[in-house]
Amino acid sequence: MKLATTYENGQIFQHFGKTQQFKIYDIQEGKVGFSMVTSTGGQGHGALAGFLRMLGISVVICGGIGPGAQDALAQLDITVIPGVTGDADQAVADFLAGKLVPNTEALCNHHHEGAIHTCGGHGDHGCGGGCH
Repeated sequence: MKLATTYENGQIFQHFGKTQQFKIYDIQEGKVGFSMVTSTGGQGHGALAGFLRMLGISVVICGGIGPGAQDALAQLDITVIPGVTGDADQAVADFLAGKLVPNTEALCNHHHEGAIHTCGGHGDHGCGGGCH
């Protein structure tokens, strides 16, 4: 199985559609076989689902994510675990141990630059600054 996390400086990046990098983990026998960081090549919201499918990803761990992106991933049989914060490697370890709990309120309901919007579960402006 291949798993991906949105990624920035070792942490889960908090806006799926604007992530510049994913960390890819190859899971073998319930353990990480190898991992690597890959650039999205500047691809945004709509293209990321196809990008992950091309890499053979079956699970993605992320912070905030919009319903459109969740639908696109689901149509490609990619499981989404939203609303995760903190260290990417720890999140994967927790997932493999069955201890990672998704925050299903971590939906980003916005697409307006500079506008106040809501990303469930975050702080100021509904996003805590991490989803912009």
